[in-house]
Amino acid sequence: MTCRIHFYLLNDHYSQEYADEQNNGEPSEMNRKYLWEDEFAIKTKVTKVDARDYSTYPLQGKSGETPFTEEIADMRLFYLMDMDTPVAVVGCSEVLLDSYSIQEGEEEIVLEAYMKGEEPLANPVTGIYIASRYFPKKLISQE
Repeated sequence: MTCRIHFYLLNDHYSQEYADEQNNGEPSEMNRKYLWEDEFAIKTKVTKVDARDYSTYPLQGKSGETPFTEEIADMRLFYLMDMDTPVAVVGCSEVLLDSYSIQEGEEEIVLEAYMKGEEPLANPVTGIYIASRYFPKKLISQE
């Protein structure tokens, strides 16, 4: 089964009332529902999505030549599974999450996650969104 993932950043200034009055209930260029959308397709087989709330994400990388691992708490992580084996993980800070849905069809699984637009965030790794207030301070450049 294939898997598509959509992360949407909601526009706090979107007005459904204005859309109803001015554009037959639809968003418009002047009244956008989402500020942006990230869409991913997972090429490996995914048979289910396991959502885990208030999880810890191990952010790993290098700062210059120095490797680091930072644990990011309070994340909503979505483990993309092939049977009982994780093939990928995506997610966001709990404080960012507005809602999400998982649709499991015959041929495809679709995960849609909606994030609140008022909270600043960082996207250090594809599919991982961390609220700025939880981003490790020592990883922020002090230039």
